[in-house]
Amino acid sequence: MKIKILVVLSIALLGLFAFKSIESKKIIVIDAGHGGHDFGAKIYDFKEKTIVEAISKKVKELNKDKNVDIVLLREGDHFMELSERVSIINNIKPDLVVSLHVSSVLSDWQKDQVDAYVSSKNEKFKQESIDSAEKLLSNVSNESLKKGKVKEAPFYIMKNSDCPSVLLELGYLTNEKNRDYITSENGQNEIAGKILESVK
Repeated sequence: MKIKILVVLSIALLGLFAFKSIESKKIIVIDAGHGGHDFGAKIYDFKEKTIVEAISKKVKELNKDKNVDIVLLREGDHFMELSERVSIINNIKPDLVVSLHVSSVLSDWQKDQVDAYVSSKNEKFKQESIDSAEKLLSNVSNESLKKGKVKEAPFYIMKNSDCPSVLLELGYLTNEKNRDYITSENGQNEIAGKILESVK
């Protein structure tokens, strides 16, 4: 009888620990901007939608931490409405959303930097978003991507996500140094690794 009780207690405890480990798992959503007919920035044959999708997939592939779950909002080249993205995010209830983009400025081909944006409209998570944005900027910037600033903008996803959220602009396709880095396999692997390091 005592053995049976011990077995039952052991199973109950194992179940409790399993439940706790699932509950304590950190969930990070990586949102690859644009998709489908929406190319985003485009210079020569390089398209923003393709670059950020590749980097987002690498973030997931590089993650070996069982306590961190990387969820890709867009897997594949298809268009998603902003409202659809926010609906999925708010159903998942993640610890952080990182929305990936790249820029282009035809009037200034020398412009070189990585910037992060948060929304002042999302007051509940503003400070957490700023803290995450600062960490991402510090880690991702290097000699190929000059460190920019954390800025405020009323972007739809940042404003309407019920969690901390950061939009990360990973350099400029119009800048040759940025472009070579963010379109290369090594550059994308480095960026993905730094994003993962920042959000864990």
